[in-house]
Amino acid sequence: MEIKALKVDNANAKIEANIANEDIKKKEEKIAKQLSKTMDIPGFRKGKVPVAIVKQRYGEKIAQDAETEAVREALDKGFEELGIEKSEMLGEPFFTKYEKKEEALELELEIGVRPQIDTSGYEELIPEFEEPEVSDEEVEKRLEELAEASAQFVENPRRKVAKKGDLVVIDFKGTLEDGKEIEGGSAENFELRLGSGQFIPGFEDQVIGMNKGETKTIEVTFPEDYPNKELAGKKAKFDVTLHSIKEKEKVEINDELAKKLMPGVEDANLEKLKEEIKKQIKSEKLSKLYNEELKPKLIEAFVEKFEFDLPKNIVDQEIQVQLNNKVASMSQEEIEELKENKEKLEALKEELRPEAEQSVKATFIVDALAKQENIDVSDEEVVQTIYYEALQMGRNPQDILEAYQKQGLLPAIKMAMIEDKLLTHLLNKKMETK
Repeated sequence: MEIKALKVDNANAKIEANIANEDIKKKEEKIAKQLSKTMDIPGFRKGKVPVAIVKQRYGEKIAQDAETEAVREALDKGFEELGIEKSEMLGEPFFTKYEKKEEALELELEIGVRPQIDTSGYEELIPEFEEPEVSDEEVEKRLEELAEASAQFVENPRRKVAKKGDLVVIDFKGTLEDGKEIEGGSAENFELRLGSGQFIPGFEDQVIGMNKGETKTIEVTFPEDYPNKELAGKKAKFDVTLHSIKEKEKVEINDELAKKLMPGVEDANLEKLKEEIKKQIKSEKLSKLYNEELKPKLIEAFVEKFEFDLPKNIVDQEIQVQLNNKVASMSQEEIEELKENKEKLEALKEELRPEAEQSVKATFIVDALAKQENIDVSDEEVVQTIYYEALQMGRNPQDILEAYQKQGLLPAIKMAMIEDKLLTHLLNKKMETK
């Protein structure tokens, strides 16, 4: 076996191998002999199957296994010659040549390896920033909003006319212009918050101003983009009866409210509640500052500062991801044109290359800094995040998780979480040292 290994740069290498067919045949014999000792074939005692019979039945598979083993050995020797640990290889080797000749199997392959990154001086790149301040007015406004949100709806017997913000109890029955009853368009004792936008446009506006006990016919038109295509754009009438009007009770802002909003907190009072609200608002402002301004600037600064070679195969993978995203927004005509015009497809890939390289570069920098700062995200944290976001969207968490697993998205999600955690950690450190 002849091996020639060349380090192209710090992230890419080439291995050339010339594997004699005689060596591959020897491996075939070895594999066949091993199988003959373990195989159970009718007509022969177990472990006594002739090698010739094994080769007759499984010759093709044995030849494939022998060839695979020989290629693996060539790869291992190539890594040894390069002085690289096999664990440093990223992705799969890319064969640029795989030719079976009369005397030997000739191989040429490219491999990507994890680049070594000198991140010294990274802390100097973390931008200076002013810690957000929270005014008393902001605290008072949030306190009033919390009081409003905690208020219960109660019926006011003196109220006769419905207004925006009320919770009304109604019966309604909907029909189309032809008199056909709308499926699912009727209900009794239905609670509706006026102004919530829960019903189609125009419905709630016409309930506002109705008197308690009144029955009224409301005319509306379903939106053109209404999910039910059978109703989209059609006119309809709803016979509505208003039974009762509920309004939010007045909530006093005092220690009792604080105890209600801070269950389990010992000696909860209004001052403690205000302190917690101030912390919460400050945290929200800090999160907004981090996510919208400082984190993007920090990543940009890292990418600009650190120079290192990138594995070609990983960049190519990122180009393919970005290409797939771009194709998803194309028309069928545009997609067909790309399929037929290889030059245009390659031109598009090259157009995407700079952004792909920046993305890959940022990922390697984040990975290196996360290791330096002992930042990690467990698989359990990834699953918990996916479950939480799925519940927020009203989706089945297990379905979303399985879909992400099938699409191979979990590593990317984990890396995004590590990046977010790392950048937050670095910015917090900067704030603490001021």
